[in-house]
Amino acid sequence: MQIIIFTQGSLQFADVLPTSAPTDGFVWVYTERETFETDLPKLQTLAQQVGGSAVLDLHCQDLASHAHPSDYDYTSVYDLVIFRRLISATEIADVKLSNASNVAQASTQAIRSRKGGPPVFNRIDTRAVGFVQFDKLLISIHPTGCYTAKTFVERYLKDALHSEQASARTVVARSRLPTSPADLMLRMINMMVDSYLDLRKDLSTQLDHWQTELLNPRSHFTNWSALMAARNELHTLEDLCEEQHDAMQEWLDTLREQALGVSQAEHDALLARARDVIEHIERVVHHVRRLENSAESAIQIHFGAQSNRTNDIMRTLTALTAIFLPLNLITGFFGMNFETFPIIHNQYALWWTMGLMLLIAVTLVVVFWRKRYLARTGR
Repeated sequence: MQIIIFTQGSLQFADVLPTSAPTDGFVWVYTERETFETDLPKLQTLAQQVGGSAVLDLHCQDLASHAHPSDYDYTSVYDLVIFRRLISATEIADVKLSNASNVAQASTQAIRSRKGGPPVFNRIDTRAVGFVQFDKLLISIHPTGCYTAKTFVERYLKDALHSEQASARTVVARSRLPTSPADLMLRMINMMVDSYLDLRKDLSTQLDHWQTELLNPRSHFTNWSALMAARNELHTLEDLCEEQHDAMQEWLDTLREQALGVSQAEHDALLARARDVIEHIERVVHHVRRLENSAESAIQIHFGAQSNRTNDIMRTLTALTAIFLPLNLITGFFGMNFETFPIIHNQYALWWTMGLMLLIAVTLVVVFWRKRYLARTGR
C-alpha cells in the first residue's frame, strides 16, 4: 500500500495513514488487489476519517473482483468507478514468470490458450482498476504489477525538483499536479485509454496483411481459425469499450449535477478532461468497428473473387464442351456399323472430315471468343 499526499505544487510520500486531509490538497492511497483484503480495515478507517464515510461492503466486493466489468456507482459521499485496462507486454512477461497468485496463473492460462492467432490479438486482455473518489481522498485498487499507478508517479518524479527545505520524501513538481481526486482519477483513466489507441496501429497492420493475402488471387489463404479468433477478439474489445463509455458518461452526468468542493474553474477543467476521456473511448470504438467492417468486407470480397474464378472455370469448360460436341457427333457416324456409307471408301474422306471438323472448331472458338465466353472476368 502506497500513500501519497498532494498539496499545492508538491507531493509527499507518507509511511502512515493520515488522520485528515491537507487543507490545500488531498490524499491518494493505492494498493494491489491481492492485498486488498488485508489492507481493507486500514482503508475503511482512512475512508471514515478523511473521506467522511466507510466504503459499502457491496462496493468492497466489486473492488475485490478480478472479473468485474467497467462500471460506475455512487453514494452521497463518494463515487465508485471500475475501469478495465489493457494488460501490458511487461505484465504478460511477468505473469508467465510468476506463480505468486491464482489470478496470475489463470491469466497466464488464458493467454496461452489462445492458439492460432497472432500475438497482437493476445494483447486484448484486460484487468480491472477500481477507484473510490471522495472530495479529499482517492483510493485506487490495482492488479498485481499494474503499470498505471507506478508510471503515473514516476512521471512526476522525473519532472520534479527536490525541495531543500522539505524532507527527502517531499518533492516539488515543476509540472502541474492534479488538484483533486477526480482530476487524478481522470488522468489515470486517460492513460489507460491511450493504451487502446496505441493498440489500434498493430491491429490495423495485422488486418491489412490478412486483407492483402485474402485479395491476392495467387495466394491460398488457410489461416481461417486465426481470422475468426481475431473477429471474436474485436467483438470483445468493442463490448469492453462500450462498457467503459457508459461508465464514464454516467460519471460525467453526475459531475455536471453536483459540486465537488472545487472552484468553478477547476470544475470546468474536470468537465473538459472527462469529455476528452470519453472522446478517446469513442475513437477507440469507432476504430474497432472500422476494423470489424474491414475484416468482414475482406472476407466477402475473398469469397466473391473465389466465386468469380469458379464461374470463369465453369464457363471455359462449358465452351470447350460446346466446341467438341459437334466433333464427337461427326466421329460418331464413322463408328456406326454400316456396310455402305457414302464417303467411307473415298480416299479423300479422312481429309475432308478432318478439315470440316477443324473448320467447325475454329468457327466456334472465334464465336465464343467474340462473345467473351472464353475470356476471364477480371479482364
